[in-house]
Amino acid sequence: MKIEDFISGTWESGYKYKYFVPSPVNHSFSWEDDAINSLLENASLKLGELNSFSRFVPDIDMFIKMHIYKEAVVSSRIEGTRTNIEEALDSEEPNSPEKRDDWLEVNNYVKAMNEAIEKLKALPLSCRLIRDAHRILLASGRGERKTPGEFRISQNWIGGASIADAVYVPPAADKLGDLMSDFEKFLNNEEINVPHLIKIAIAHYQFETIHPFLDGNGRVGRLLITLYFVASGILEKPLLYLSAFFEKNRSLYYDKLTITREKNDLKQWIKYFLVGIAQTAEEGTFTLQKIMQLKSKVEETIMTMGKRYSTAHTLLIDLFKNPIASIKNIQNITGLSAKAAGDLAAVFVEKGILVEITKQQRNRIFVFQEYLKLFSS
Repeated sequence: MKIEDFISGTWESGYKYKYFVPSPVNHSFSWEDDAINSLLENASLKLGELNSFSRFVPDIDMFIKMHIYKEAVVSSRIEGTRTNIEEALDSEEPNSPEKRDDWLEVNNYVKAMNEAIEKLKALPLSCRLIRDAHRILLASGRGERKTPGEFRISQNWIGGASIADAVYVPPAADKLGDLMSDFEKFLNNEEINVPHLIKIAIAHYQFETIHPFLDGNGRVGRLLITLYFVASGILEKPLLYLSAFFEKNRSLYYDKLTITREKNDLKQWIKYFLVGIAQTAEEGTFTLQKIMQLKSKVEETIMTMGKRYSTAHTLLIDLFKNPIASIKNIQNITGLSAKAAGDLAAVFVEKGILVEITKQQRNRIFVFQEYLKLFSS
């Protein structure tokens, strides 16, 4: 099918409302618009650069945790949470019920992403894996009563005080079996001639349009993009996340999805998606470069610490995984006594590596601020 001939679906009648049933997507797509070719080439080039650069980064897995936390924070913020990355990295739940729910949503997202990436080693990117990720995502917090891990069996809607004035009503629950089967086949169909970046653009649109869960569809749909990159071998490591691009102009993200449904204009969505891939991949490469520069600079600094060097280096490596630490954390990481851990933290503060953010005698918290800033938005 030519993208220019794409028919997005049909509206069908429910009780006092109409719901949208998207057309199946498990088939080949082609296009005549040369602009798509140019955007596809640029996005592929930028992804290739990110992938290539990541191979030259020693111990790159230690930096991936922060990429995932940033994605979890931003993706959850699109849905209305207010947790920042510093709060999300705190190992203790906040006391405030509202802040606790936000904290849980972000940390559930991190768990869902990590477990899904691990499962991809043995499973294809499938409905089963998507449901498993959703179950973890909604395991606690606001979504725990929204049937975690199960496709909905009732009607949902987006926007509006009720279904009668909703901005968008997804397909009825009895349509989900066929739609999600077609969606899963499309993800894994190697016989159709569709470039991977076009395929995941269409797949993300289709998932958001089906909206198969009662809650958490947006977060799962964005998580799906990264999982596809890893499952298809486009990226060797999960280093690219589009939520920050979508969040920069949230209304544009929703507008492009809506225009596709209402005007059959799949081209504009694909172009927007490819621009997002190129920009995000370029920013990802830049972030890795800044990380390597910072690591080199700080390692030179701790070389001046004499007998403390070995312990200081152990602490530094852990700070690249989690840039927020208490004295107790430093003890656990280094095996030092409380006094020796406090002394080491003081040296790190003196050298400008850590910044104390509590300014108190007990339960002090320190931040590797220069590193954290690379992931704060």
